[in-house]
Amino acid sequence: MGYRITTDACSDLDYNYTVENNITALPLEYTLNEKSYVGSLEATQNCKEFYELVRAGGMPKTSMINSETHKDYFEKILKEGDDILHICFSSSLSGTYQGAVLAGKELEEMYPERKVMVVDSLCASMGQALLVYKVNNFKNTGASISEAFDFAETLKHKIVLMFTVDDLNHLQRGGRVSKLAAVFGTMLKIKPVLHMDKEGKLTPVGKVKGRKKALSALVDSMVEKMKGFEDENDIFFVSHGDCLEDAQYVADKIVEATGIKDYKINFIGPVVGTHSGPGTVALFFVGNPR
Repeated sequence: MGYRITTDACSDLDYNYTVENNITALPLEYTLNEKSYVGSLEATQNCKEFYELVRAGGMPKTSMINSETHKDYFEKILKEGDDILHICFSSSLSGTYQGAVLAGKELEEMYPERKVMVVDSLCASMGQALLVYKVNNFKNTGASISEAFDFAETLKHKIVLMFTVDDLNHLQRGGRVSKLAAVFGTMLKIKPVLHMDKEGKLTPVGKVKGRKKALSALVDSMVEKMKGFEDENDIFFVSHGDCLEDAQYVADKIVEATGIKDYKINFIGPVVGTHSGPGTVALFFVGNPR
């Protein structure tokens, strides 16, 4: 009897990677212009269309996945003969984690010989993906599900998420900045730099004037925060809200500054992108505890 690593669509993992590694991701739902969509890793081709609609004035919304949906998703895997290690979207940003935990407890009562272990990633987008990636590598060394769970619980506190947004109004709608700050920040071309704190909440850590300075600030943050963790940074991840050129700029600067040559770039999917908006660039690596 083995175990499967599962996650959800907020991880923004590359779909081909999940297929190659037998990792499944629970789809999450969102609405845009009163039309419902399923946000799945397979649907990355829809990301560009999503951001184009948002730029045109579309107002997307997301909805929480309940425990019954998690239960149906998990039970299919249990019936296939595998236990489950589920790495979930941050509990500080969504109630999805609580739904997964409740479903897991119910299924363990129904299948007492099986395990459903749920990890609160305390992260989002490709920070969650980086955690999945490294836990999967650890799993492939022959680690048991309990060992992999403990590894994930330790590592998640070292996953650093730094990001900047191009439009403060999306953060304002999500309650991250005041309306006044969004208006004046937009007028003055102020670009915030934010991170995800130790509780998995989005927190501003600085602000600069101009897009290129904000992107450079992400690189500078990684150079500083990864000190002492060089051996754990064989790869870094970058995600973007339909601004590949800016994401590539950040990746190239990091390669130049750190010598780390392996990285992955992917879209911020519609579920997370609903709250961050077009033009967001996010950077993920292992570093100083948040």
